[in-house]
Amino acid sequence: MEYRPDLKIASDKEVYPPSDDSILLIESLDIRSGERILEIGSGSGVVSIHCVLNGGNVMCGDINAHAAKLTCRNAGLNGVVLKVRVTDLFSSFPEKFDTVIFNLPYLPVQEEGELAKAWSGGEDGLGPLPDLLAQCPEHLFENGRLVVVVSSLMDQEKLNALLKSYEVRTLGELKLFFEVLRVLEIRF
Repeated sequence: MEYRPDLKIASDKEVYPPSDDSILLIESLDIRSGERILEIGSGSGVVSIHCVLNGGNVMCGDINAHAAKLTCRNAGLNGVVLKVRVTDLFSSFPEKFDTVIFNLPYLPVQEEGELAKAWSGGEDGLGPLPDLLAQCPEHLFENGRLVVVVSSLMDQEKLNALLKSYEVRTLGELKLFFEVLRVLEIRF
């Protein structure tokens, strides 16, 4: 899918703004018309808005109430209808989906605070990924997929061990001066 820089995306000092990882995720996704999508960690809503504009049927949420509110605001600014909920992973989403998307908090840092939840992946950088993998199958239709952003800064040994029992494909990659970001498609 093509990134659209012309979209109107408001910001909030309490919400992680769209960045290189957001654009990489958008450009790595291929969305089918009518595809049922859940974005966890919607932040500003930029990924979900792109998915709707490309024919997806999207629900989204964030653990940060400021982000959920900003996602709604940005959807309205772009004439897009989104179902948005405050959620911790799947806590507010009993439904099933074709695709679950999460631009994970992947930096190997232990920081506190609402905004830090957007990037602080704990000591190993895996953050909520183990819980996400454990819970995801019950929220996916048959042949569904999970799409996540990972970083070379994560503990690669732990990441590889965590993913070894899944079918994993790299959809996109971005080399930055201090890390390499990859978008992974995971099938269960």
